[in-house]
Formats: sequence, C-alpha cells, structure tokens
Amino acid sequence: MAPKVILLTGDGGETLEVFYPYQRLLEAGYEVDVAAPSKRKVQLVVHDFVEGFDTYTEKLGHTLAADVAFADVDPSEYVALVVPGGRAPEYIRNDPDAQRIVQHFFAAGAPVAAICHGPMLLAAAGVLEGRTSSAYPELRLDVEAGGGIFEDGAGVVDGNLVTGRAWPDHPAWMREFMKLLEAAAPVG
Repeated sequence: MAPKVILLTGDGGETLEVFYPYQRLLEAGYEVDVAAPSKRKVQLVVHDFVEGFDTYTEKLGHTLAADVAFADVDPSEYVALVVPGGRAPEYIRNDPDAQRIVQHFFAAGAPVAAICHGPMLLAAAGVLEGRTSSAYPELRLDVEAGGGIFEDGAGVVDGNLVTGRAWPDHPAWMREFMKLLEAAAPVG
C-alpha cells in the first residue's frame, strides 16, 4: 500500500494550487486524499495576475470531490500534509478539525507543504511561532501575527515545512517538498 498524503481545501481553493500537488504526488506513487469541511464536491477558483490590477483576479475553476470531511480525518493515517491556497484557507482556518489535523503534522515533524493563502491555516493552528514561512506577499502580516518569520521566496524550507508564494512557485515549492517527503516516507 502506498503512503498516504492529506490535502486540505474547500470551496474557493485555487485550482492550480490544488491540482498541481495532487497530481504530482499521484505521479510519484503516493495516495492522496482530499479533505474539506464536508465530503462533497468543492468549487475551486482560478486566480490570475492581470496587468493594471492591484491584486489577483478570480474566476470559477474546476470542481473536485472531497474524499473525506475534516471531522473524519485520522491524521495518523497520513505521512504528509498539503495546504493549497486560494480563498479556502480564509474560512477553513476557523474549523477546529482542520486546525487539529495541522497540529498533528507539526507535532509529528512530518512533511508539510503550504502555498499562497495556505499559511493562514497554519497561523490559526498556532504552528508558525518562530518558523520561517513564505506566503502570498500580502499575507506577510498574517504570517507575522501568527508568530512566524515571513520570507518572500518560492520554495522556503524550515525543518518539516515547505512554503511558497503562489502557483508560479510550484516547481521550487514541490521540488523541496518532494525531497522531504521522499526522505520521510519513500514509495515502495
């Protein structure tokens, strides 16, 4: 049986930031479960950068079926955690079960990947204290309010944590995460 990775998202999760790690992990031979507030199809979004806009734009993206609700996740069944961005982290950070899942992986020292708005959930779970984290640059204050040290980088590694700013950082972000994951829980 392949090692399992859990990916936390919900409505408003960024399509590229959900599908890229999901498919990359499947390609490498890991089993991936998508967890959301409830076990149902979630509506993802597409964030893009348009010249002349002060921030990103948002359009509807793909849908994706969640395999499990946060409340039903036993994090000990998984070897690693992925927290994509988009708007989903803005509201899933308030879910005590999402926080519980995150806290488990940090307590265990297991690999964690978070990108864009994903560190908002890490801050809410209380695991960023003294940790270096990247995020969407406008979330610097959120990282720092959570006790973290913000670094504006693509594949920022701090122990078991790998973070990035947004989907353009995918290659560096996943490259560093896969190194940690393959060392901690190799496939086969």
